[in-house]
Amino acid sequence: MIVGKQKPLDEIREMIAGYPKVLILGCGTCVTICFAGGEKEVAILASSLRMAEKIDGKEKVFSEYTVKRQCEREFLEELDDKVKEVEAVLSLACGIGVQALAERFPIVPILPGLNTSFLGFPDAHGVWSEQCSACGDCILDQTGGICPITRCTKGLLNGPCGGTNNGKCEVDPEKDCAWTLIYQRLEKRGKLDLMRKYYPPRNFQAVIRPGKITIE
Repeated sequence: MIVGKQKPLDEIREMIAGYPKVLILGCGTCVTICFAGGEKEVAILASSLRMAEKIDGKEKVFSEYTVKRQCEREFLEELDDKVKEVEAVLSLACGIGVQALAERFPIVPILPGLNTSFLGFPDAHGVWSEQCSACGDCILDQTGGICPITRCTKGLLNGPCGGTNNGKCEVDPEKDCAWTLIYQRLEKRGKLDLMRKYYPPRNFQAVIRPGKITIE
């Protein structure tokens, strides 16, 4: 899932400074699960902004709403009338949601209320760890289901570096070495021969952006 974190209140207030009427818009999927931009977070942020503006003697009107997904056009149709009533939309969605809104409402400023962090896996309640970099060239079948691009601090493709020590990363001793984990996983499966495969260095300059996928 996409993991995001709400921007500091001062930064948000600076973004909305020139807009007397603002719609705070939540998203009901990923950012709801990571407690960053769901209906509850919309209400809390709206209350905080109203209080802060009142203390400063300013008058702003904040409206609140949450759609199921901001990243899909079909869920944005219900916003047409609501957006007409405001001067800006503060989106509590990932960067994709912000861009989807900006595409549908090109005249109205769409402001990002969150910082999109990474694609995460839920380790525990309220804790997510980055597991996938969406590199577009998945080799999880060769690495025991553990992504070295993401989970190795150096993004190495051909085994551990010389700095690994007792299964820990030399950059962050609190972190498990990804390639040690891969070795242990493959050993359990009797697939250590996969460790002999060589992957040529990646030419990241050759990656075409933005990406696009079409299903026939």
